[in-house]
Amino acid sequence: MEIKYRFIHYNSIFLTMNPFFPFPFPPPQKVTFLYDGKQACRLVFSMLTRIKDLAIKLAPRLIEIRRHIHSHPELSGEEYQTAAFVAGVLSSSGVHVQEGIGKTGVIGELEGTGNDNRLLAIRTDMDALPIQERTNLEYASRQQGIMHACGHDVHTTVGLGTAMILSQVAEELPGKIRFLFQPAEEIAQGANWMVADGAMENVSAVLGIHVFPSIPAGSIGVRYGALTAAADDLEIIIIGESGHGARPHEAIDAIWIAAQVITTLQQAISRTQNPLRPVVLSIGKINGGRAPNVIADHVQLLGTVRSLHPETRASLPEWIEKIIANVCNSYGASYQVNYRQGVPSVQNDYVLTQLLQSSAEEAFSSDRIQVLPEPSLGAEDFSVYLEHAPGSMFRLGVGYKDRSINHPLHHPQFEVDESAIITGVVTMAYSAYKYWAHG
Repeated sequence: MEIKYRFIHYNSIFLTMNPFFPFPFPPPQKVTFLYDGKQACRLVFSMLTRIKDLAIKLAPRLIEIRRHIHSHPELSGEEYQTAAFVAGVLSSSGVHVQEGIGKTGVIGELEGTGNDNRLLAIRTDMDALPIQERTNLEYASRQQGIMHACGHDVHTTVGLGTAMILSQVAEELPGKIRFLFQPAEEIAQGANWMVADGAMENVSAVLGIHVFPSIPAGSIGVRYGALTAAADDLEIIIIGESGHGARPHEAIDAIWIAAQVITTLQQAISRTQNPLRPVVLSIGKINGGRAPNVIADHVQLLGTVRSLHPETRASLPEWIEKIIANVCNSYGASYQVNYRQGVPSVQNDYVLTQLLQSSAEEAFSSDRIQVLPEPSLGAEDFSVYLEHAPGSMFRLGVGYKDRSINHPLHHPQFEVDESAIITGVVTMAYSAYKYWAHG
């Protein structure tokens, strides 16, 4: 006899509270029964449950992947081994792979079975930093002077884990997903390289991730609006006249004038810039002088300028040059200013940020989701993708809950609690699944 089943959907809160249904369920989620008219024969759990189960099963493999990448870091633009490894994992998961995108980047594409034409991109970065690791981990960097001190090994692992999971539920995806494994984020070039090679063609939305050691593992942070600052490069050249160190009045001391320029710029920020629109100007390198007893006639200053508001950013080159001109003119020096705009501020899309928050709250609980009250004045070239499609980046907590000190990003002793990988994968995979339901 053929039995015809019909589907009945319940929320697990109803089932848990229903006295006729005697056994407990996991946290609130949709549950589906196959029902033959007399009894429920089989439970078909929600996509969230499937994603979480797959993530738990993959956890040992994902930790293995992360440790491999961590042990073999590569600098910006040199991610050849990392890219080959990423391509291999994607291919073995049935994801279509394109290599050599953005020089050393990788793209993976996964086709859904629906007819939704929207294309969702998920971006992670792969490069490491020129830092000597001092963690003493068993899987510490094997490359002298190179370290994954910014968590890009975790980002890459989350991207791969998301692809591995979604490839197993592709029949449930209404549209296409494009995985962007980007090189050279640390020098703010990789996103431009990827875009130039077509990585954002036809993309409707893009999601990203960045680790955050000040948030404990198991939690994430979301930020509505500005997440990071625009980062611009500044070069100032002060040109004076050389002379004997014992007779400074006969020379024009470029070092002393350079010191006046630095001091005046810092003072002027607090008195001429809107304090509600923060600006940070830091001079990180000074080159000048030939000998202790020779007045320097040439000094080069190299620095970075950070800002959050587009209007403020647009006014900064003229403002900086005016201050430098006033100082140099006062002491008879000449100058050159080279101001190069770098990456813009990451401005998270409201709807997509809401998607990330609601997905994480469903997957875990609301008390593990932090809505970040302030942006960072760090920079991220994820912002380049946002010039082509709306997007949102979330912060993945990787801090150890039982440690008094979690070293910051770019520190030689930076470590992550690897349990965070599953949190990142589940959040990203479930957000991707839910994306097409958001209209």
